[in-house]
Amino acid sequence: MDVLWMIPLLLVPLLMWTSSTFVFYFKKCFYVAWMMMLALIAIPLCILKSGGRDIENMRIIRVLVRHVKYFLGLRFEVSGWEHLQTQGPYVIISNHQSSLDILGLLEILPDRCTILAKKELVYAGTVGLVCWLGGIVFINRKKTSDAKSVMADAAKTMLDDQIRLWVFPEGTRNQRGDLLPFKKGAFHLAVQAQVPIIPIVFSSYSNFYLRKEKQFNSGTVRLKILPKIETKGMTSDDVSTLSDKSFNVMRSAFVEMSDSVTHSNGPIRH
Repeated sequence: MDVLWMIPLLLVPLLMWTSSTFVFYFKKCFYVAWMMMLALIAIPLCILKSGGRDIENMRIIRVLVRHVKYFLGLRFEVSGWEHLQTQGPYVIISNHQSSLDILGLLEILPDRCTILAKKELVYAGTVGLVCWLGGIVFINRKKTSDAKSVMADAAKTMLDDQIRLWVFPEGTRNQRGDLLPFKKGAFHLAVQAQVPIIPIVFSSYSNFYLRKEKQFNSGTVRLKILPKIETKGMTSDDVSTLSDKSFNVMRSAFVEMSDSVTHSNGPIRH
């Protein structure tokens, strides 16, 4: 019996060394399981700190999750910190590649900032509950009327409670090597609240993480915080222009960062 227990202990390191597919699934499963465990720890801490749902609970979540990158072999390099030294409420927009984005997000998340997320996340067990406790704003992407109502409420809350909101304007995960066209919700929100937009760009994950090819190596993610884009004086008529301007500056940064990462790290080793 003792020998049987030894087999998986020996097999896991062997597969980690020889099979990139095994590494991919092992890391993915570990990531999900560990985040659910951390959420289980965060839930009572959030309730003790704030008594329930409160944006200040994001501080607890931020502290608890920051070490996860080391287990996955990831490193974050951040530039443009000065652009987050903006007082008062604002809307952060960033590109969205995978669930790993949450690690980069929590690496730089400002105080009194929460996230706009799809409604389905609230049902994700302990993670869903801790997201609710952190004041995350849930939106039903399938119902336009509900989405507009949530955005209107969010704009009022931003001003009343002086909070910041992080939005993924692509609306879905995208690992195609470019940005998807932006949905207009984040820009309607910023214009309605008359608050600035701060674009943040994640470099491409393709040098270490490829979902279709089942590759999940160690790697570096570069986060570039771009100068804020003001919305004061803008109306709903300016939303399309604002969206296009934000898309263009982010896409330029994404292409530039991804090229430099590819050149510095070389191609993926299979």
